[in-house]
Amino acid sequence: MTSAITNETAEPGNAFLVLLTTLKGMTSRPSGVAGLVLVGFHIVLAIVSPAIVPYDFKEMSVHKILKAPSAEHWFGTDVLGRDVLTRTMLGGQQALFVTSIAAVIAVTWGGLLGVLLGLVGGRFDDLLMRVVDAFLAIPWILFLLLIIAMVGTGSTVLIPTLAFFYGIPVIRIVRAATHGVVARDFVTAARARGESRSTLVRRELLPNILDVLLVEGAMRWSWMLLSFSSLSFLGFGVTPPTSDWGLMISDSRAYMSIAPWTALAPVTALSSLIIGLNLSADALAKTLGVDRAQKAPV
Repeated sequence: MTSAITNETAEPGNAFLVLLTTLKGMTSRPSGVAGLVLVGFHIVLAIVSPAIVPYDFKEMSVHKILKAPSAEHWFGTDVLGRDVLTRTMLGGQQALFVTSIAAVIAVTWGGLLGVLLGLVGGRFDDLLMRVVDAFLAIPWILFLLLIIAMVGTGSTVLIPTLAFFYGIPVIRIVRAATHGVVARDFVTAARARGESRSTLVRRELLPNILDVLLVEGAMRWSWMLLSFSSLSFLGFGVTPPTSDWGLMISDSRAYMSIAPWTALAPVTALSSLIIGLNLSADALAKTLGVDRAQKAPV
């Protein structure tokens, strides 16, 4: 399938047309529709939830501890008597905020470095790729936990940390895509005209690997969401009393046998968002003609 993004359609004046074409291709697939609906629902909910939640997310009551779902509390209450529905509705705010920014940063720095390596080649390329391989071979979660334990939590720490670790795999993917573009005639012609490397990257390479960057961004976003929730589950993400799905699941572990509703709502919310992102990424890859199973060269 031919990519919807080409060197010509990537011009600023045609950006809106490219977006409409891409969305049309995604919505032509049932999986794409389902993915976009799920992701759109969670984004809208994160924006409007502070105005529509039925209770204060910090409101506790000793008289409502672990109450089953009822007309008063649709999803029941947790061990501190807080409304589960309220906390679930607000639980995606921090996750979406942190991971969306981190995903953009990861794709930006990883993509630019990958393009540079694919263009330059030679010993510089070989050396940095061995460094990338070394990072990919390390259990990144251990380093992530170590950094957070030393520096602290909060978005100012989580965003750059996630962006760094998830930008490393992007380098290899984008480098492979760049190799396929560098060998094409229009790049050879641009080099023959004496264009600088910065011009080659801006005008010839980036527009022709933008489809790969978009798909990688969607995939990294979904993986970051899972990692962010895992960190909160382990106590290294957001801190109480902030509403967060990972934190809610962690708090409900000891009460699963007697109050399963305390974990069911956040698990469902987190799962549906990750499923939506993966379905959207898959539909985007098929629309743009990106082969996600393709292996990057060494």
